[in-house]
Amino acid sequence: MNLITEITDRLQSLEPSQLEIIDESAQHKGHAGNTGGGHFKLKITSSHFSQKSQIMRHRLIYQLVADLIPNKIHALSIQALAPSEP
Repeated sequence: MNLITEITDRLQSLEPSQLEIIDESAQHKGHAGNTGGGHFKLKITSSHFSQKSQIMRHRLIYQLVADLIPNKIHALSIQALAPSEP
């Protein structure tokens, strides 16, 4: 299973109506401090984020992928939206 598939599978518990994961690792090759994990951009829309702050939304996501950081994921850029948000 590749890493994007693994991340996607883990985020399914948030029942996303939109989920986009972009691997930006190639743009960061040789980046200082990177021990080999990838760089990913995540855009996710979920009703689980309604009435939650951005911090709480990010915590929900990080709880699901915590064991992948920092070995498989070095950096994760997150845009987490509720369905009512653009």
